Amino acid sequence: IAVVDCGVKWNILRIFAGLGCECHVVPSATPFEKIFAMKPDGLFFSNGPGDPAAVVSVIQTAKEAIGRLPIFGICLGNQILALALGGRTYKLKFGHHGANHPVMDVIHDRIGITSQNHGFCVDMDSLDSDAVEVICVNLNDQTVEGLRHKSHPVFAVQHHPEAAPGPHDARYLFEEFIQLMEKHKGGK
Repeated sequence: IAVVDCGVKWNILRIFAGLGCECHVVPSATPFEKIFAMKPDGLFFSNGPGDPAAVVSVIQTAKEAIGRLPIFGICLGNQILALALGGRTYKLKFGHHGANHPVMDVIHDRIGITSQNHGFCVDMDSLDSDAVEVICVNLNDQTVEGLRHKSHPVFAVQHHPEAAPGPHDARYLFEEFIQLMEKHKGGK
């Protein structure tokens, strides 16, 4: 996995390693062609601080990667992917911080208690609903907590599954990314 480091948490790398993945961490300003030349099975956009619209080079990398590699993003990575897909983000009045935010995973029809630390959110109305769908919703304020592309192997979540809100509650997200990479290995 090529990991675009926007402030990656070590536990993300530990989880991937524990699931048998080899991670190659690259600086956030690394151009996509340099990443693609590494021949990764997948691309991960990490969490990080700040306004997602300010990381123009990372958004460009995401734009170039969509349709060429399986992609997973967490927190800032979720926002970057939304921007790369033509959407917008906005600043939350108070932000989401803490370890007890209920999130509905609408794909698996289950609620999880999540850890969160962000001040920006994806405006789902700004995305093409024929191409992108919501996969998770914050039950406190109904904001977008995750999205996926309908025809490309791309998905992301806003919360922090690596923070282990329960011992293994969100591990399935990492496993789903591994399954996407296996399915699309070699450009399938």
